[in-house]
Amino acid sequence: MPLRSTGSGKPAGDLVRHPLFARCYARISVGAETRTGMGRVRERLLAGLSGRVIEVGAGNGLNFAHYPGTVSEVVAIEPEHVLRKYAVDAAMRCEVPVDVVPGAAEALPVKSEAFDAAVISLVLCSVRDLPRALGEIRRVLRPGGEVRFFEHGRGGGRAMTLTQRALDRTLWPPLSGGCHLSRDPVAALREAGFELGPYRRMSMPEKGPKLPTSYCVLGTAWRPALGER
Repeated sequence: MPLRSTGSGKPAGDLVRHPLFARCYARISVGAETRTGMGRVRERLLAGLSGRVIEVGAGNGLNFAHYPGTVSEVVAIEPEHVLRKYAVDAAMRCEVPVDVVPGAAEALPVKSEAFDAAVISLVLCSVRDLPRALGEIRRVLRPGGEVRFFEHGRGGGRAMTLTQRALDRTLWPPLSGGCHLSRDPVAALREAGFELGPYRRMSMPEKGPKLPTSYCVLGTAWRPALGER
């Protein structure tokens, strides 16, 4: 299946450009696959998925190799030009069909109720309008469709939360591609109308000092089926 984005040029949907951060992130994230156990987290995140999947904020495509063969297609949305080029390369090496597409989480360029599942992985921290982005994910899922999420956010007690909020108001977002440290992904999913399934709070890395970025959650949610809220 041909890709709609080749990673070259600047498509019309290319709304985010953080080239220096993107290159740094790509280098660090590849090392984290084994050093911090992110590869194992990705396997748990994606295990058992099937049908058509939309991945919102695909980054450099490190999830792609972990999709099971029961997935018929992945449409991977990535707004950042440099990261999308890396994602296109990763898609070409993947056994599952992956179509890498430019677009923003707040305005997904796909039809409503077109997907069986959505994957969000370290993306809710950086979307510009969190409620709108989650509303878009709900729109493109079929009723009863599943959300798999792995996100970092608020945690660590009062002192750490105050530190996260202070960093969010000052240096952190401009230095890290718009990332915010003190968002609460579980509360945001619930407020967007998703039904929360099992989720697990964890630290990344699991060992060593706790950093403002360490507090993560891995879990599942659903768009309510027809007849539910």
